[in-house]
Amino acid sequence: MQCPSCQHTDSRVLESRSADSGRSVRRRRECLHCEFRFTTYERVETVPITVVKRNGTREAFNRSKLLHGLIRACEKTGLEPSRLEAVVDELELQLQGRSGREVGSGEIGELVLQQLAGMSDVAYVRFASVYRQFQSVSDFVATLEGLKTGGERRGSGKHLAVVG
Repeated sequence: MQCPSCQHTDSRVLESRSADSGRSVRRRRECLHCEFRFTTYERVETVPITVVKRNGTREAFNRSKLLHGLIRACEKTGLEPSRLEAVVDELELQLQGRSGREVGSGEIGELVLQQLAGMSDVAYVRFASVYRQFQSVSDFVATLEGLKTGGERRGSGKHLAVVG
Protein backbone atom coordinates (compact mmCIF):
# COMPACT_ATOMS: atom_id res chain seq x y z
CA MET A 1 0.00 0.00 0.00
CA GLN A 2 1.47 3.34 -1.05
CA CYS A 3 1.66 6.12 1.56
CA PRO A 4 -0.38 9.17 0.48
CA SER A 5 2.22 11.45 2.08
CA CYS A 6 5.60 10.14 0.89
CA GLN A 7 4.59 7.40 -1.63
CA HIS A 8 6.67 4.81 0.22
CA THR A 9 5.23 1.32 -0.27
CA ASP A 10 5.79 -0.21 3.18
CA SER A 11 3.22 0.30 5.91
CA ARG A 12 1.94 -1.58 8.90
CA VAL A 13 -1.65 -2.20 9.92
CA LEU A 14 -2.52 -0.64 13.27
CA GLU A 15 -6.17 -1.63 13.40
CA SER A 16 -8.71 -3.52 11.28
CA ARG A 17 -12.46 -3.50 11.61
CA SER A 18 -15.54 -4.35 9.60
CA ALA A 19 -17.21 -1.51 7.69
CA ASP A 20 -20.25 -1.05 5.43
CA SER A 21 -22.26 -3.68 7.30
CA GLY A 22 -19.56 -6.29 6.80
CA ARG A 23 -19.11 -5.66 3.07
CA SER A 24 -15.66 -4.11 3.52
CA VAL A 25 -12.73 -3.94 5.94
CA ARG A 26 -11.41 -0.64 7.25
CA ARG A 27 -7.69 -0.66 8.03
CA ARG A 28 -5.78 2.03 9.88
CA ARG A 29 -2.17 2.04 8.63
CA GLU A 30 1.11 3.73 9.44
CA CYS A 31 3.88 4.38 6.91
CA LEU A 32 7.15 2.74 7.99
CA HIS A 33 9.13 5.51 6.30
CA CYS A 34 7.49 8.81 7.43
CA GLU A 35 5.10 7.49 10.15
CA PHE A 36 2.10 9.13 8.43
CA ARG A 37 -1.19 7.46 9.43
CA PHE A 38 -3.91 6.80 6.89
CA THR A 39 -7.02 4.69 6.37
CA THR A 40 -7.68 2.15 3.62
CA TYR A 41 -10.77 0.14 2.76
CA GLU A 42 -10.90 -3.33 1.26
CA ARG A 43 -14.03 -4.65 -0.38
CA VAL A 44 -14.81 -7.76 -2.36
CA GLU A 45 -14.23 -7.18 -6.03
CA THR A 46 -17.46 -7.67 -7.89
CA VAL A 47 -18.30 -7.94 -11.55
CA PRO A 48 -18.18 -4.38 -12.89
CA ILE A 49 -21.43 -2.65 -13.71
CA THR A 50 -21.52 -0.67 -16.95
CA VAL A 51 -23.62 2.48 -17.06
CA VAL A 52 -25.13 3.38 -20.42
CA LYS A 53 -25.27 7.17 -20.62
CA ARG A 54 -27.96 9.21 -22.40
CA ASN A 55 -25.69 9.75 -25.40
CA GLY A 56 -25.06 6.00 -25.76
CA THR A 57 -21.55 5.97 -24.31
CA ARG A 58 -20.66 3.42 -21.67
CA GLU A 59 -18.63 3.84 -18.50
CA ALA A 60 -17.99 1.85 -15.34
CA PHE A 61 -20.31 2.51 -12.41
CA ASN A 62 -18.60 5.01 -10.13
CA ARG A 63 -20.00 5.02 -6.61
CA SER A 64 -17.97 8.07 -5.58
CA LYS A 65 -19.40 10.07 -8.51
CA LEU A 66 -22.93 9.15 -7.44
CA LEU A 67 -22.18 9.91 -3.78
CA HIS A 68 -20.73 13.30 -4.75
CA GLY A 69 -23.93 14.14 -6.65
CA LEU A 70 -26.04 13.12 -3.67
CA ILE A 71 -23.95 15.17 -1.27
CA ARG A 72 -24.32 18.22 -3.53
CA ALA A 73 -28.09 17.74 -3.75
CA CYS A 74 -28.34 17.38 0.03
CA GLU A 75 -26.20 20.35 1.05
CA LYS A 76 -27.75 22.28 3.96
CA THR A 77 -30.68 19.86 4.26
CA GLY A 78 -29.48 18.28 7.48
CA LEU A 79 -29.10 14.80 5.96
CA GLU A 80 -26.10 12.97 7.37
CA PRO A 81 -23.38 11.87 4.91
CA SER A 82 -23.54 8.38 6.43
CA ARG A 83 -27.19 8.16 5.39
CA LEU A 84 -26.26 9.13 1.84
CA GLU A 85 -23.49 6.52 1.81
CA ALA A 86 -26.10 3.96 2.86
CA VAL A 87 -28.27 5.00 -0.11
CA VAL A 88 -25.34 4.45 -2.49
CA ASP A 89 -24.53 1.11 -0.81
CA GLU A 90 -28.12 -0.05 -1.21
CA LEU A 91 -28.22 1.04 -4.84
CA GLU A 92 -24.95 -0.70 -5.60
CA LEU A 93 -26.24 -3.90 -3.97
CA GLN A 94 -29.41 -3.71 -6.08
CA LEU A 95 -27.34 -3.31 -9.24
CA GLN A 96 -24.97 -6.16 -8.29
CA GLY A 97 -27.95 -8.44 -7.66
CA ARG A 98 -29.18 -8.12 -11.24
CA SER A 99 -28.43 -10.65 -13.91
CA GLY A 100 -27.46 -8.03 -16.49
CA ARG A 101 -24.29 -5.99 -16.09
CA GLU A 102 -25.49 -2.92 -17.99
CA VAL A 103 -27.86 -0.32 -16.57
CA GLY A 104 -29.07 2.96 -18.01
CA SER A 105 -28.12 6.18 -16.26
CA GLY A 106 -31.83 7.07 -16.30
CA GLU A 107 -32.67 4.00 -14.26
CA ILE A 108 -29.99 4.84 -11.70
CA GLY A 109 -31.34 8.39 -11.46
CA GLU A 110 -34.89 7.15 -10.87
CA LEU A 111 -33.71 4.73 -8.16
CA VAL A 112 -31.91 7.60 -6.41
CA LEU A 113 -34.99 9.81 -6.68
CA GLN A 114 -37.11 7.08 -5.07
CA GLN A 115 -34.74 7.10 -2.10
CA LEU A 116 -34.60 10.90 -1.86
CA ALA A 117 -38.38 11.25 -2.03
CA GLY A 118 -38.68 9.79 1.45
CA MET A 119 -35.72 11.69 2.86
CA SER A 120 -35.89 15.33 1.77
CA ASP A 121 -38.12 17.23 -0.65
CA VAL A 122 -35.43 19.85 -1.19
CA ALA A 123 -32.78 17.24 -2.00
CA TYR A 124 -35.27 15.50 -4.31
CA VAL A 125 -35.92 18.67 -6.33
CA ARG A 126 -32.22 19.55 -6.48
CA PHE A 127 -31.23 16.09 -7.71
CA ALA A 128 -34.15 15.94 -10.15
CA SER A 129 -33.27 19.35 -11.61
CA VAL A 130 -29.79 18.16 -12.58
CA TYR A 131 -30.62 14.55 -13.43
CA ARG A 132 -33.69 15.42 -15.51
CA GLN A 133 -32.03 18.51 -16.99
CA PHE A 134 -34.74 21.03 -16.11
CA GLN A 135 -34.92 23.76 -18.76
CA SER A 136 -37.60 26.07 -17.35
CA VAL A 137 -39.57 27.01 -14.29
CA SER A 138 -42.43 24.79 -15.48
CA ASP A 139 -40.17 21.75 -14.94
CA PHE A 140 -39.68 22.79 -11.32
CA VAL A 141 -43.40 23.52 -10.90
CA ALA A 142 -44.38 20.08 -12.22
CA THR A 143 -41.97 18.40 -9.81
CA LEU A 144 -43.15 20.52 -6.89
CA GLU A 145 -46.77 19.71 -7.71
CA GLY A 146 -45.89 16.02 -7.67
CA LEU A 147 -44.32 16.42 -4.23
CA LYS A 148 -47.30 18.42 -2.98
CA THR A 149 -49.84 15.80 -4.08
CA GLY A 150 -47.62 12.92 -2.99
CA GLY A 151 -47.88 11.49 -6.49
CA GLU A 152 -45.34 9.22 -8.04
CA ARG A 153 -42.63 11.17 -9.84
CA ARG A 154 -41.66 9.85 -13.25
CA GLY A 155 -40.37 11.10 -16.52
CA SER A 156 -37.23 12.68 -17.83
CA GLY A 157 -36.08 15.61 -19.84
CA LYS A 158 -38.20 18.74 -20.11
CA HIS A 159 -41.64 17.23 -19.58
CA LEU A 160 -42.42 15.50 -16.33
CA ALA A 161 -45.50 13.38 -15.93
CA VAL A 162 -46.98 13.24 -12.46
CA VAL A 163 -49.00 10.10 -11.96
CA GLY A 164 -51.31 10.05 -8.91
